[in-house]
Order: sequence, then C-alpha cells, then structure tokens
Amino acid sequence: MSEPLEPSPLSPQRKPVRARTALAAALALLPALAVVPPAGAAEPGTARAAAFSAAAAEYGVPLQVLLGVSYLESRWDGHGGAPSTDAGYGPMHLTDATGALATLPGGGDGAGDARGKDDVPLVPRDRPAVAGTASDAAAPRLETLREAARLTGIAPERLKTDPVANIRGGAALLAAHQKALGEAASADPAAWYGAVAAYSGADDEATARRFADDVFDVIAEGPSRSTDAGGGVVSLAAARVTPRIEQLARLHLRPTADGATCPAGLGCEWIPAPYQQLSQDPGDYGNHDLSNRPFNQRIDYIVIHDTETPYEPTLRLVQDPTYVSWHYTIRSADGHIANHVDPKDTAWHAGNWYVNAKSVGIEHEGFLAEGGQWYTEAMYRNSARLVRHLALRYGVPLDRAHIVGHDNVPGTTPGNISGMHQDPGPYWDWSHYFQLLGRPFTPTGDPKRAGLVTIAPDYEANTEPYYCGATPADLCPVHGSASITLRTEPRDDAPLVTDIGIRSGPGDWSVYNHAARVSSGQQYAVAGRSGDWTAIWYLGQKGWFRNPGGHPAAVAASGLTVVAKPGRAAVPVYGRAYPEAAAYPAGIKPQAVVPLPYVLLPGQRYSFGGAVHGEYYFSTTFDPASHTVVRGNTVYYQVQFGQRFMFVNADDVQLVPSWTPVPATG
Repeated sequence: MSEPLEPSPLSPQRKPVRARTALAAALALLPALAVVPPAGAAEPGTARAAAFSAAAAEYGVPLQVLLGVSYLESRWDGHGGAPSTDAGYGPMHLTDATGALATLPGGGDGAGDARGKDDVPLVPRDRPAVAGTASDAAAPRLETLREAARLTGIAPERLKTDPVANIRGGAALLAAHQKALGEAASADPAAWYGAVAAYSGADDEATARRFADDVFDVIAEGPSRSTDAGGGVVSLAAARVTPRIEQLARLHLRPTADGATCPAGLGCEWIPAPYQQLSQDPGDYGNHDLSNRPFNQRIDYIVIHDTETPYEPTLRLVQDPTYVSWHYTIRSADGHIANHVDPKDTAWHAGNWYVNAKSVGIEHEGFLAEGGQWYTEAMYRNSARLVRHLALRYGVPLDRAHIVGHDNVPGTTPGNISGMHQDPGPYWDWSHYFQLLGRPFTPTGDPKRAGLVTIAPDYEANTEPYYCGATPADLCPVHGSASITLRTEPRDDAPLVTDIGIRSGPGDWSVYNHAARVSSGQQYAVAGRSGDWTAIWYLGQKGWFRNPGGHPAAVAASGLTVVAKPGRAAVPVYGRAYPEAAAYPAGIKPQAVVPLPYVLLPGQRYSFGGAVHGEYYFSTTFDPASHTVVRGNTVYYQVQFGQRFMFVNADDVQLVPSWTPVPATG
C-alpha cells in the first residue's frame, strides 16, 4: 500500500539559475559502461526484475536508481506498448511526441458551456486552435525515444513495445545524463541526483527537484508489485539515501514563475488565466469569475479532469479570455503544476454552475481513451499532494462524494444531461489515487449487514471490454479500469441498465458512455444479492454486477442512507442545490429549481454525501461589485444516485443508517 504523500525533506529551497546546459554533445560521447551495481535491490527470478538488473549492469546505473525512476514513471509496467497520456512508452516512459502529435485528438476539455449557467450563457465564438505543433514537441521530456534508440542501437518501434529493450533505453539515458554532468558512473545512488532530475525533462528547477526527490523517496519506501504482461514481481529493497542535491545547480534550470497557490516545495508555476471584458456588453467577459472563497462560499468539491489535448496547447487555451478556465493543470511527464485561477475565484470548468461556484478544477494532461490510456506516477503523486493541500486548507472531505471526476458532476436540467463530460473516464486509477491521498478504499462494515458497498475492483485485473470508436467493433486496447458496468439482472447476458436522461434504451460499452457505470470509491446502497452478484440502487432501478467473494469488485461499507419519507410516492432529484424563490433579493431573478428525469421511489435507498443549504452565486457582469451569494432556507441532501451525484430536498426524505430496514411507506 502506498503511503500518504508529503513534501520531501530532501529539497531545501535554492536560488534558481536561468541558463540551460546543452546535453546533446555529452550524450553523443557516452559509451555503454559495464559497472555492476549493488546487488539485492530487486527480487531475482522474474523477467521484469532481470531486465532491470541487466540494464543497470550494462550502463553502470545503480539498480536502485533505475528502479526508482521507472517506478515514478510507470510503476514498472509496459502497458502493452500503448502510449501514456503524453506519448511516453514502456517502463521507462520513453517519449515520442513528434510521432504522436499527428495522431493526437485535439479540442480540450472546455467544449460546450463549462459555466453551466442559465442566466448568462457564453457568447458563441470561434474556438482557438489547440492542435499540437512541432514546437510543442521540442522539450527534451517529450523526445527521449529517439535518443535512447541512438544510444542503444535499438529501433524506436522495438523500444516502444519491448519492455526489456525499453528498460535498456532508459538506463542508457540516465547514464548519458550522468556523463553530461561530468560525473563518473558511480555505484553510489547518492551520486545520481542530478541525472535523475535531468531525466524528468523538466525545464524549471523546482519541478526537477520534486521529481528527483520522489525517486529517492521511492527508494526509501521500497515498493513491491506484480508487473503487467507476465513480467512478474519486482521489488525494491528500502534504503535511506542522502543524495547529492547540489548537483541540481549544474543543470542551470529556469526559476519557477511565482505567485501560485500551492503547497511549499511542489514547484507550482503561476500562469494566469485572463479576467477580461470582451465587448461593451458588461456580461460579455472571460474567462472566470472573481470571488472570495471560502469567506463568501464554502469550497465543497475538487473536480478531476483530463485535458483531451497536450500540455502546451492546454496552456494556450486557458490563457485565451474567450475560452473557459480551470484552476490548475498538471503535466504528465514530470508532474509539473501550473496554477491559472486563484482557488478563491470561480473557474468555468464543470458545466454546472452550482458545482463551479463551490469547487476547484484540476486538469491533468491526458485523454479519456484516444491518445493514451495511462498516467505517470509523477502526475498521480503531485496531483495527490495538491489535492491534500487544498482539502486541508478548505475543509473538503477526502472521499468520493467530494473528490470527484468531471464524469461525476450532474447535469443541471434534463436537456443538458447527455452533453455532460465523461472525463477522466474509466482509466483514471481512483484506488491508487486515494492510496496516495491516505484514504484507501477499505471495508468499513460487516458484509452481511452493512447495507452499503464501496466500489473497489482490482484495477489491473478489471479489463472491461470498452470500445473507443464509433461501433462496438472498434475496441479499446485491453487495459485495467476503475469502473464496472451494471446489468438489469444477475447474469452475464443481461442488458445493461438504462439511463433515461441519456436514452430510452439500455446503455452500451462505449468508453464515452457512463450510463450504466460506477467507479472506484463510490458508495451505493445494496439492493439485493444473488450468488456472486450484487445489486445496488442506481438511477431508480437495480443495477447488478459480479462481486464474488474470492475476487470482490466492492467492499462492505456502513453509513447513512437517504430514503423517501412515508407517504412520498416519488421524490424529485436535482442536479444543483439552488435556493427557493423567496430567498432572492430584488433585482436578482430567481433561478429555476428544475427536477431531473429521475425519481427516488419508496423502498429505495441511496448513500448520503452531506447536507447543504441552497446557494446561488450571482455573477452576471464583469464588475465584481455586482456579485453576491444568494442563500436560502431549503436544505438538500447530496446522494450518489448514479454515476453522477445528485440532490434531493431534505423535506422529501429521511436519513436512516444503512444497516437498518427502509421505513414502511404507509
């Protein structure tokens, strides 16, 4: 189990320097060395472990260092030759951005009205171009595959698909960085700090330091795990190393632009989104709203997105005042974080104005399916650090009712349910992410009487057969998944459940269709059991999934559930918790409280995510002096009603412990 992450004590603050060294000449001079590293750092007798040992010996890289770098990139997996979300391949994450840019989809995660407002819709405009360019691929972090091919003599395509060759390529690059620093191929891991920082490809000192510190933290942790594609178990013996951090200065990296709201030592960079009036119309402005959170409104949610375009085009998008906005972007290769909107202000990112007004949005460089199916460990770790910091600062609970994906945010009205976004999708590893957050998904109740389950499939083994193209014949690559799909009956050939907000018939296996899907960490009320199958209440119906005792897809949980009050025939469900009309002052039009096309019926129950008073953030003009928060007396309960959370009026329901029977309806 991964430990919770804190900023490393290995990185004292330094005065950054501005110039970069040219590594190319030194890389060209590097011979393949054959210094045998210390033994005992990897478990012998498995194919993947043997490959690491052989590559470390061939290029004179300490085995601990090679394993630590690979773990921070891929956790030692090869991913079947499929690229990461920034065109990195194999256990060592050798990157080929130039080759990938021509085929990567573009568009960004901001398409549509990311504000989700009824009162002032976004003015339609031509969207800026976001496709990647050759200059975007110029960064060293994005072009390591061909250099590894030159150093090893191995063809680039083989480096992508053959884990053994890929590990050799990564070892050669590490040794090249060591040579460029003027360092000998020492057997002492402490002497490789600068080379590890250079391997990150980061162009600023703070991010390179964070990456190197994480590698040496991994060495201190000593992880062990089964690798993919039959690679067997790889283990790294825990060892405390005091690295030579002074080597970092020799990389001559740029300082990080300050002004970001981030935890100390994380190396966040301030790249602001513009707050700008766009025409004479006071309501025509972009690309976020000024506010004063948490003093005027609580921050209740942190929303996880993926960018659906590479990092550099993403930065161009968020700096366009005619586009939309989010608070942070995290780069895949090295976990670098850019801060665009101060968390006190409201970004336009989730497509639901109630959620936007009470959330922080974090974009992760990557794609739901097309363009890459896996994220680097460096990205997961820095994202988890940022979320822990924000959650502590603003009092956001570290659970899946409040740390949510964009695909968990509800539509606001029946008409926009089908257009809500689906990112980060099934390939975001929520279980691993919450381990890093220090809140792993563990049983919290007696399986026979708890009444709730926490979805928790084995990510690597859970290979749901999604299709990525227009038809079921266009299958996605076989890949682990954090999601499981629900059926109408406890049998493998039963239809998938129906989401009437999207379509009138059963859901399908498209990776972009969450109509019949649940994901790791979400909690649902148990509706029945039959053999190896468990049913949960989902969108007003029973949804069945395989949950065998030997290989469970969910674990028992206990807590409060929401049920209809006696006498209520059908409880309306809402996508936002707006105040009652009487709460609005003169001059502010009351926002409609529109029920969604779902209802909570007698006898059903749903997990309780918290109670809130109705709120609406009125901000329809560029002048923040006109902005105000409208608060009502209506209390809403948040419920896990489907893949997306929703709200019910507290007057219509009651809270009962999950282990007690649903009250009689008479």
